[in-house]
Amino acid sequence: MGVIVITGGSRGIGAAAARECARRGLGVILTYHRNPQAAQDVVAQITDQGGCARALPLDVADVASFGAFGHAVELQLDRVWQTDTLSGLVNNGGYGLFNPMETVTEQQFDGLFNVHLRGPFFLTQQLLPLLGRDASIVNLTSATARVATAGVAPYAAFKGGLEVLTRYMAKEFGERGIRANAVAPGPIRTELGGGLDEEYEALLSSQTALGRIGEPEEVARVIATLLSADGAWINAQTIEVGGGYFV
Repeated sequence: MGVIVITGGSRGIGAAAARECARRGLGVILTYHRNPQAAQDVVAQITDQGGCARALPLDVADVASFGAFGHAVELQLDRVWQTDTLSGLVNNGGYGLFNPMETVTEQQFDGLFNVHLRGPFFLTQQLLPLLGRDASIVNLTSATARVATAGVAPYAAFKGGLEVLTRYMAKEFGERGIRANAVAPGPIRTELGGGLDEEYEALLSSQTALGRIGEPEEVARVIATLLSADGAWINAQTIEVGGGYFV
């Protein structure tokens, strides 16, 4: 049984991915930032279904903490799964900020950059020695990197940057047999950016070919596929999971 790390695994798409990957037989190390109880709830859900998971704290904006986190991952791999190898990494942790460009502060800009681009770069670097041959990296990006949406310029720019970084990961890690892909959700029912009210959900549904917004579980199944042998020949791709958002 392989073991994966999912950042931001206490809620939303990350939690759904943790449950789906565990359902498919993967061991899961999920991270949380501010809500340890939510993370433990996900671990309990996985355990109740016969899976195996552990939760570790991580601030993906704090690169200085990644060494200690890597050591904590090694300990969990040894104690819980009796292995020293990861089979996958899902860079999912993040948050939304909806402000017009003229109101974005330098602090807000830097915060989004640290979480959505700088953090995934250096966390992947930190965990790379633990990733075994045939491992898979999945970076969560966003359909906003393709569709210009007023109010999310920094967020979308860094998600676009992460898509470029994904291709470079695939190129540079290919000799190790490690694949890297991006999953770009369209409108999804999560708490990101404060969630969706009825009016905004109706607007997003009208802009989507299938006429509705998506659920976290629908994105989770794509992530799990990319982490499995079913995705073994998918590499350096961005897969949009958005039901035909602005096609």
